[in-house]
Amino acid sequence: MRVAVTGTPGTGKTTAVERLADADGPAADLDALHLNDVIREEEFVVEHDEQRDSAVADIDALADYLDGRENVLFESHLAHHFDADRVVVLRCHPEELERRLTERGEPAAKAEENAESEALDVILAEAVERHGEEGVYEVDATDMGPDEVAAAIEAVVAGEREPQVGTVSFVDYL
Repeated sequence: MRVAVTGTPGTGKTTAVERLADADGPAADLDALHLNDVIREEEFVVEHDEQRDSAVADIDALADYLDGRENVLFESHLAHHFDADRVVVLRCHPEELERRLTERGEPAAKAEENAESEALDVILAEAVERHGEEGVYEVDATDMGPDEVAAAIEAVVAGEREPQVGTVSFVDYL
């Protein structure tokens, strides 16, 4: 099984996947990969976007790295771009997302850009386009703690949750 956990930066992907790796259950049987770490460690950075102050990843190299790996749970805001049996898209209200990103030291402009992307469903739309509605599981993590987010992902891995798309709307933010 290959499970991708994706979402706008600040939705709780990394923390939830770390919690799953330490828990009992089907998700703990999967190898957890933090793709942003892989990008750095394997030097899959092709350039630096000065305007956004962020690295630009070599998506093809990352796809090759993931190719053939089974029984893996991988997370990143890019995870939905790769082959997966199930794709969990974590969502978060843009105001809360902006607050989280600002608190962790992101520049205000970057936090605002990510909040707008979240309001516009950018990652969700990309995930559905690539994997279809039957392979995507949308989770509103706005008011959830890390353990609750991990439990929601665990339910997807265990097959206890049906695919779900389009149940979260943040257009009020716009």
